Amino acid sequence: MTSVLYDAQGPRAKRRNVLYTALFLVVLAALVWWVYKALDDKGQLAWSLWEPFFSGTEAYSTYIWPGLQNTLKAAALAMVIALPLGATLGIARLSDHVWVRVPAAVVVEFFRAIPVLVLMIFGLALFAQYTDVSSDDRPFYAVVTGLVLYNASVLAEIVRAGILALPKGQSEAAMAIGLRKGQVMRVILLPQAVTTMLPAIVSQLVVIVKDTALGGAVLTFPELLASANTMSGYYGNIIASLTVVAVIFVIINFSLTSFASWLEGRLRRGKKSTGAVLGAQDVADIAGTAATGAGGAAGGPDLSGPFVGGGHGGKHDS
Repeated sequence: MTSVLYDAQGPRAKRRNVLYTALFLVVLAALVWWVYKALDDKGQLAWSLWEPFFSGTEAYSTYIWPGLQNTLKAAALAMVIALPLGATLGIARLSDHVWVRVPAAVVVEFFRAIPVLVLMIFGLALFAQYTDVSSDDRPFYAVVTGLVLYNASVLAEIVRAGILALPKGQSEAAMAIGLRKGQVMRVILLPQAVTTMLPAIVSQLVVIVKDTALGGAVLTFPELLASANTMSGYYGNIIASLTVVAVIFVIINFSLTSFASWLEGRLRRGKKSTGAVLGAQDVADIAGTAATGAGGAAGGPDLSGPFVGGGHGGKHDS
């Protein structure tokens, strides 16, 4: 039995794959055992080092929770600013006007080419020299500034690529029924492109969460990883502290990607055509032709025939 993607495995291929799987599991088990022995020989698995995380709440309330709050606050603020800014820059790069397209391209390419850590350090210097922000708040502002500038530029490219990936017939069909360029982008292209772009956007949001750790390592921003370093110095358990922090980062990012997967599936199901029939007035309302005189009532082409397609955000047969 074959499929359109590959030929079905024969008996020899199946035996070979089973052998490869067994060999991989053996190597993986040996690696896990080696790591376990190395940690055990160094005394890193002693209960006294892990006890603060299982026998009380002091480690969480004093170190982990304050650091986690700062991480989430910086990441959330950066996301809220970077998402609309990136979308605006991405759409601006597709503009027909040179005076809009070229400056947007310069901004995107400039900040996308600079490491985010350099942007954070530069932001810290700017806030120290030219603002009245207190020294305690400067690291937070610098981290958010660096994350916004870099990730907004990357998100702009994601938005631009997602829109350009749509078939050209989508915009042509929309213009054929009287939609203006802004309406084509808002009603036709963006709703479809969002579903395509969602995995890449979520990956960039995960990067934002992780890059907050750069502020703690260089700018003394008291985020989760910096709190773990302070906590390990107090308890003397660097491996245990970093392991707990790593697990927390995994939980946060896994929750973010799981929510995005659920949202993507919901958006895809919501965009399926319902087979509804749109009349002339429905098309005129969408296109705004009732006010501009482009509809049949104002002497334009007759749109009285049925127009079969999806709902407001669906695709129309042209």
